[in-house]
Amino acid sequence: MPYAEPLTDAELADGLARLPNWKHDGGAIRRTVTTQDFRAALALVNRVADAAEAANHHPDIEIAQYRRVTFRLTTHATGGLTMRDLDLAAEIDRLAAAS
Repeated sequence: MPYAEPLTDAELADGLARLPNWKHDGGAIRRTVTTQDFRAALALVNRVADAAEAANHHPDIEIAQYRRVTFRLTTHATGGLTMRDLDLAAEIDRLAAAS
């Protein structure tokens, strides 16, 4: 049994319709958040790290230009996108909105 079932094209389209800040990027989804400053970027990364640990599902994270944080999600064990990615994307949106 796979780690998580891959999303169908319809499931992915439906999920992304509910996550307008996220873009399909090959076998992943990604979003960039611009924070006020470097400390705010680090604080967001730390909040997302806590959520990722709790979900046992970890995004790729990049900080660029000191305040732009890009999150990239894919389920490596499945080799594509799953509900785990959409669920964590929604949590990242919630955390970014609270910053």
